[in-house]
Amino acid sequence: MSVDNQSYLPVVILMLAAVVFALTPLALAWLWAQKFSPKKPGQDKNAIYECGLESKGDAWIQFKSDYYLYAIIFLIFDVETIFLLPFAVAFTSLGVGAFLAMMVFLLLLVEGLLWAWKKGVLSWK
Repeated sequence: MSVDNQSYLPVVILMLAAVVFALTPLALAWLWAQKFSPKKPGQDKNAIYECGLESKGDAWIQFKSDYYLYAIIFLIFDVETIFLLPFAVAFTSLGVGAFLAMMVFLLLLVEGLLWAWKKGVLSWK
């Protein structure tokens, strides 16, 4: 069985078109910036700026990551409801495979919930 090189020609053309399609806006933006952006370097332009305030102190501070972990767990279980709603609506017309897939999904979520509970992540300190 031989492979004809002509069969790969559409794939190569589409790959080149994708690269050109992705790089063209970047090149145009760079050319636009070179032509029209004012070149005014200075002390104010190069200063560190955040939220309209000058930075005070060192940026390396210790913070509690518990709040972020709590928020991520909330998002995981919030997104869970988005996946459960279509399943609940179409429950009677789905087959056994869909039911088993949803049970595996729920099992993984319950396992994650039990892990978070065991680690004490859900207790607000």
